[in-house]
Amino acid sequence: MNDVSAGARIDTLESLRQHLQWAVELEHATLPPYMTALYSLDENKNPDAVQVVSSVFVEEMIHLALAANLLNAVGGHPQLDTREMLPRHPRRLPHAAPALELSLVPFGPEAIEMFLRLELPAPHGGPAEGDQYETIGQFYDAIELGLRELCDQFGEEKVFTGDPARQLTADHFGHSAGALNPVTDLESALAALEEIVEQGEGTSRGEVWDGDHDIFHRDRDEVAHYFRFQELKLGRRYQRGDTPESGPTGEPVAVDYTGVQPVRPNSRLADHGLDSPIRQAQEEFNGIYCNLLQLLEQATNGEPSLLRTATGMMYQLKGKAQALMAMPDAEGYTAGPTFEYVEPELRA
Repeated sequence: MNDVSAGARIDTLESLRQHLQWAVELEHATLPPYMTALYSLDENKNPDAVQVVSSVFVEEMIHLALAANLLNAVGGHPQLDTREMLPRHPRRLPHAAPALELSLVPFGPEAIEMFLRLELPAPHGGPAEGDQYETIGQFYDAIELGLRELCDQFGEEKVFTGDPARQLTADHFGHSAGALNPVTDLESALAALEEIVEQGEGTSRGEVWDGDHDIFHRDRDEVAHYFRFQELKLGRRYQRGDTPESGPTGEPVAVDYTGVQPVRPNSRLADHGLDSPIRQAQEEFNGIYCNLLQLLEQATNGEPSLLRTATGMMYQLKGKAQALMAMPDAEGYTAGPTFEYVEPELRA
């Protein structure tokens, strides 16, 4: 484990719970940009890109659930249905360095570069960073270090005080080989952290693979998020023997940028009048998305069976987003979802 940067050490249970809530917020923050890019794609013209972005999106949902399991395991209470979860885009990742900025843009070179920066592996020997982190891996390094030190100081039974019944579990999700397992002790907590980091950066911090088997191509291992986006950028797949230094040398990957809806970047409700059909469709999407956040909060706070209901709501959001992206907007753009918060009493 790396040293932690000055001023960012997690040395109390209260600090640990705070950082794990930040982890929930971090994992959620990735969802709107991935959804915007994914639903802008024509599935017939861009099957490779759809496969990559959809698999990463599903795994980010798993990471969100794992972060909630970690927080529940140490006696915390995940919060998802709050205005703070949906700040205006472009936005930074929660408590990240300024360079980690997220926008709502259609799939394309700008989106790929944003996702590569988001999934960038931690530098070899880089410090763990509990705040103002430069990579997500460094942030989770700080959480791992804090967990180990608190268990050494107080004992596992004083750290893992959460009710096991609050843990989310599921078999393998569609579009992913990732698994959602319960967190009840240090061993399972470290496994959850490893799952999150390796799926994003690769195994052993420097390998292309994430340790899972590719469910779409049974003859090869699964590529970590960062390297999946490299495949789309460079137009070629990684194969056995490839390294981060060599780059991908396998079969070609096709991307057809004509098969992408020209979604208006960082759309806002305020871009349209109150009687605009676009604004009305955006408001409907936002209400459903905030209902999804409410379901996720309930699922992570003692009603784990609602996770299945929340997953089903994703299909409803897909249809709403794609309908929005078919609506012409000004200056050659189409409309897009705005991901703005709706107070519970104002939702349908």
